[in-house]
Amino acid sequence: MSDNDFRLKGSVVTTVLLEVKSLNLEQIELGLKEKITQVPQFFNQAPLIIDISQCSTSISLVQFKDLVKICRELGLAVIGWRAVEDAIPVWRFDSDLPLLPNANSRQINIKSETPAPAKDPHVVIKTVVEEREVFQPTKMITKPVRSGQQIYSSGDLVVLSQVSAGAEVLAEGNIHIYGALRGRALAGVKGDTSARIFCKNMEAELVAIAGNFMLSDALQKIIWKDAAQVLLVDETLEIASL
Repeated sequence: MSDNDFRLKGSVVTTVLLEVKSLNLEQIELGLKEKITQVPQFFNQAPLIIDISQCSTSISLVQFKDLVKICRELGLAVIGWRAVEDAIPVWRFDSDLPLLPNANSRQINIKSETPAPAKDPHVVIKTVVEEREVFQPTKMITKPVRSGQQIYSSGDLVVLSQVSAGAEVLAEGNIHIYGALRGRALAGVKGDTSARIFCKNMEAELVAIAGNFMLSDALQKIIWKDAAQVLLVDETLEIASL
């Protein structure tokens, strides 16, 4: 085999993170169905990571497999799971899915303790970026971002034209769009809660700050087809006029 047969490269992958805080499979299924119905094209075969690190009760392998089955039947592509390092389940080697490190680390230190109970009995769905390519701190895009394109910046991202439906722009810092935002925009993808999204015309499929996102149906009730900014206040997205 020669070096020309294949090549390994890092890439940008927008992944859905399902944070399980209470193991009520029926409620989780209903909640997922509601989210998927809002923007089915975004969730269709979307890579999904199941995070059980905040679950208020321990999860058995059977329960975990049932949860994976629910996600797959709803069209989500489960690629792995996460758990708190001090409470990784004893069945970790019996799962067909890989145990993934936290977003800020590639290393997993395996210990075995009982997880601390969580206070919030809800399920949280977030977006995360698992890998990134290395770019300059600020990225400038002068042409329209077409459907199917994905643009990533390790700092701020400035788009001097529109972001088409089906396109995706991501930045570790702020996102500035001097045209219509019709696709998806995710700022602060590495956890910067102070990041913001600015656009001249809000028609987005999805906007997100540090993993906390809002879909088009909710945006239409707040600001639509107008200049807007998106910011995060106490883990809740706020949409304000510009």
